[in-house]
Amino acid sequence: MASVPDGDSGPARRRAVPPSTKPVPRVRMPAAQRREQLISIARQIFAERGFDATSIEEVAARAKVSKPVVYEHFGGKEGLYAVVVDREVRALLDRITTALTAGHPRELLEQAAMALLSYIEEDASGFRVLVRESPLLSATGNISSVLNDVAHQVEHILGAEFKSRGYDPKLAELYSQALVGMVALTGRWWLEVRRPRKETVAAHLVNLAWNGLSHLEAKPGMITVRGR
Repeated sequence: MASVPDGDSGPARRRAVPPSTKPVPRVRMPAAQRREQLISIARQIFAERGFDATSIEEVAARAKVSKPVVYEHFGGKEGLYAVVVDREVRALLDRITTALTAGHPRELLEQAAMALLSYIEEDASGFRVLVRESPLLSATGNISSVLNDVAHQVEHILGAEFKSRGYDPKLAELYSQALVGMVALTGRWWLEVRRPRKETVAAHLVNLAWNGLSHLEAKPGMITVRGR
């Protein structure tokens, strides 16, 4: 049988070569990168639904991995949640403590209020994780632990201020808890409504805390914005 010469346009030469059906090998994500991916996905789901309504199945599905991969990294939903919450606690505390740089007590109030409101504005998912109720949260693993840490710092500041003014410094703890709690609860409200602007919210918070109901300013501003 004669062979088909090169360049022949016969049927044998015109037949299309079938595409390769060999699967493309899947690139395995490094363990550290996979862990960060799972934390990021879980953080979003916990923020959206809370602990109880979140499942390992959904975390795995969004990450396009099997459930055993999630268990391998965190041991279960409880372990994954603990990691997410711990990161948010440290992030918020670092943000607030870094912001407290002024020496004047009123400026410190402004800075603390703005730091919390900025965190809510820029990282709403993280704040939602912290404020959602969970049976797993301990006294050192939720928004209360962050606020307690901040209140302790405010307490030292107020204690010195009270002493210089002849007030009982033992009351500084009470006032610090009241001030920080007021800002935090207002922050939870502002998380949903997002109005007025955070600078306006902070100014009114400081107005109440600094001036009291009997001496409220009609149009309060902030020292850190307008200058002394």
